Amino acid sequence: MIQFPKKFLWGAATAAYQVEGGNVGSDWWPWEKSAGNECSGPACRHYEMYDQDFDLAQGLGHNVHRFSIEWGRIEPEEGKFSREALNHYLAVLLALKARHIEPVVTLHHFTNPVWFAKLGGWEHPRAVRYFLRYTEFVVRALAQYVRIWITINEPTIYISHAYLFGIWPPQVKSLWRMLRVERRMVSAHLRAYRLIHKIYRQESLSGPRVSIAQHMMALVPCTPSLKNRFAASLRHKLFNERLLSIFLRHKALDFIGVNYYSRQLVDVQKWGLRNLLSDTCKAGHHPVKKNSLGWDIYPEGLSQLLLKLKKYDLPLMITENGICTSDDAERWEFISAHLKSVYGAMERGVPVMGYLYWSLLDNFEWDKGFGPRFGLIDVDYATFKRTVRQSALKFSQVAKTGALE
Repeated sequence: MIQFPKKFLWGAATAAYQVEGGNVGSDWWPWEKSAGNECSGPACRHYEMYDQDFDLAQGLGHNVHRFSIEWGRIEPEEGKFSREALNHYLAVLLALKARHIEPVVTLHHFTNPVWFAKLGGWEHPRAVRYFLRYTEFVVRALAQYVRIWITINEPTIYISHAYLFGIWPPQVKSLWRMLRVERRMVSAHLRAYRLIHKIYRQESLSGPRVSIAQHMMALVPCTPSLKNRFAASLRHKLFNERLLSIFLRHKALDFIGVNYYSRQLVDVQKWGLRNLLSDTCKAGHHPVKKNSLGWDIYPEGLSQLLLKLKKYDLPLMITENGICTSDDAERWEFISAHLKSVYGAMERGVPVMGYLYWSLLDNFEWDKGFGPRFGLIDVDYATFKRTVRQSALKFSQVAKTGALE
């Protein structure tokens, strides 16, 4: 029997664009149509049904919930803020508080206002200033109800998918433009971190905990060759830890948010830089189960990552960890194995403060549409009926007792 600490945070996460529906002021809304992708439309109607969804989360024993605020709702036109949208998110916070669920609030989860995108988005020279203006408006209004903030979700995924691989809007394929956007997002976090702390001091509130949610992969050498070991170490430093190191150098993280899903099996063919950064095993070595998107399921990688992050001497939170699958038994197997991995790291002194499953609800999985099913709760997209899955009930027992068989 594994027993987690009494004050451990248990819950799930969502992102506004993926669950709310009707986010017409966000850049993904027109892009979905122009790109010919499946459209988010009403999504899960969480914007209207959040009370029902939080009732379910409360019944499942969750004591924490991560959600994001949609910038395009808060500031639908440049410099014009929506009091109605702000009041909605205030109501969301009060609904969580009434159920004794701790909110973790994300300010940027992949989407931007349409007006911001038309100006050039994160490439615009004033992009950081625009983000800080939005941040200040939101944080000043909501600070008394929020203790934990995520400024930016998965900055490395956003910049690579939008500005290097060209998969997401604005579909740029340029290393130099990607690096420009990265510099802006780094500056945005550093300045937002200081701004949030300043607001809490001005309002005489207890200090907040502010971080990013960093996407991390287990980078595993396929064979113990020098090339593979070097490449795995290099990728870990570049993709997993580089931004964290910058933020920590500037003392701009109060904890580390970890989003973990999968491994990459590193098998380098030659010593070229492109090979070192991207070659993976194509021969089917070390096979493991995969989720419905083809991502490797590798629970031990989470423990390995947490142990590597121990050196930073900061609390850690699993801000996302989940599986898309049509087999709910496989979902519980995934959760259970990853919780054991988390506990294994904690036994070795890693200060993990909480675990948030991705996601509370089935939702709109970006360019993959509604096909992947990540939710603890099934959503019927025709009727919007919610059905609690068996995996959610099993996870609920852990959340309520802290005990895992």
